[in-house]
Parts: sequence; structure tokens; C-alpha cells
Amino acid sequence: MLPLTWIDDDDPLPPTHSAMGLDSDAPGLLAVGGNLSPERLEDAYRHGVFPWFSLGQPVLWWSPDPRMVLPVAQFKVSKSLGKTLRRFVRSTGFELRIDSAFRQVIEACAHTPRDGQSGTWIVPQMVAAYSEWHRRGRVHSVETWVDGQLVGGLYCVVIGRMVFGESMFAWATDASKVALAALVCFCRVHGVTLIDCQQNTGHLASLGAHEIGRGAFENHLSRTLGESEISDWTYDSSMWSQLDALQGTQP
Repeated sequence: MLPLTWIDDDDPLPPTHSAMGLDSDAPGLLAVGGNLSPERLEDAYRHGVFPWFSLGQPVLWWSPDPRMVLPVAQFKVSKSLGKTLRRFVRSTGFELRIDSAFRQVIEACAHTPRDGQSGTWIVPQMVAAYSEWHRRGRVHSVETWVDGQLVGGLYCVVIGRMVFGESMFAWATDASKVALAALVCFCRVHGVTLIDCQQNTGHLASLGAHEIGRGAFENHLSRTLGESEISDWTYDSSMWSQLDALQGTQP
């Protein structure tokens, strides 16, 4: 087993191939320590590395192999989700927004109970760091609203034409899936082909996500991070037509 690397604020992250392997107690763990400044986060994400730690722990940096990703062309819409989406698109009381309530979204993600988890990795330090990164235009929220009330959503990091999904929450049935479907549509319109999902879950797999090797993931990063930034972060209802299940249902 490779020794664990501790870093200070100004130390570079180690190369991703030095992350702990599948035979270790912490597969994908790359380094420990440092801060969560926007500059550190930018460098980390550009190398396919992300922070993930619990309250009371130092910052833990991860580069899992394999990596869970969602190709937007392979997003799966079940019959029940398709029915929900069609009702959402047709209703005047339902609304999809981007970046109108980022702090509410990340706080909701932090406080939503997860199956098999007793706490949250979205600790106050993470909320503060990603909120600052949002103010700098790098992090975005996709939000599901019903009758003027926020009922679900997600937040993601975007660099070039690469989207890194972070977390979702739902206070109404399928509200987070509606937000993810909207993000898929938005990505298709703007030429984003892959959403990073970081870790494997059955929920993500049911929506079309699958694992790829670290090398393939990093090759994708090298092709997409340098592409032009998405300048217009508004969601137009015409974008729903990107999903076969919703074609012809726009109001």
C-alpha cells in the first residue's frame, strides 16, 4: 500500500495514480490536508480530484478508479419519471430555475438524510467554500419549483464543457430527478457530453450512469476543460425537447 500523502495549503496535489487502490481501506483516497480555497478547488477538479470528508476530519482528496459518469446521451427516463416530467412541463405552477437559490440548494443537500449514512459530507466548511466558488461563477444550482416553493434540486461544478455533479435533494417525489433531467437537457444544448457522478450508486445506475477507468476519465477532462465556458446560465422551456419522452409537450 502506498503511504498516505499529507499536504499543506501551498503544496501541489500528488499525481492521481498514487491514490489508494481497490485493495485498500479507502479506495481512491489521494491526499489529506490543505484548504478549500477556490484556487485549490479549481486545480483539484482540473485533475479529476474532489474533496470528501466528514465533520471533524481534515480535508480528504479523492480520485476514484473506476469513476462513475453519466453520458447525457444515455440518460434513462423511466415511465414514471416521464409521466412526472410531462406533468411538470405542462403545468403553469411548475418552474425550473438555475442559480436563483444556490445557498438554499446546498444547505438542503447538506441536511437531507441519505440511506446508509449517519451524517453528511457537506459540512459547513464545504458549504462556505462552494458558496464562494458559486459567487465566482464556477458552481451552479439547478432547481425545481412548485407554486413558488423550492422542492428539489442539485448543484454542480462546471469548467469548460465539463460538468461535475455534486449532490441532489428532493422534498417532493422525483423533484431531484426533474432537476437532473433539466441538467441533461441543458448539457445537450450546450455540447456537454458527460456528467461526472464521482461514486457508484444504484440510483445513478438506474438513470444511465456507469463506471469508466480513471485514465478514460482524465482523457475526457483533457478534451473538455479547455473548451469555451458556458456564458448563458438560463433555462428555456424549449430545452425539454432534448428528451424523447418530452418532445411535443412544451407549453
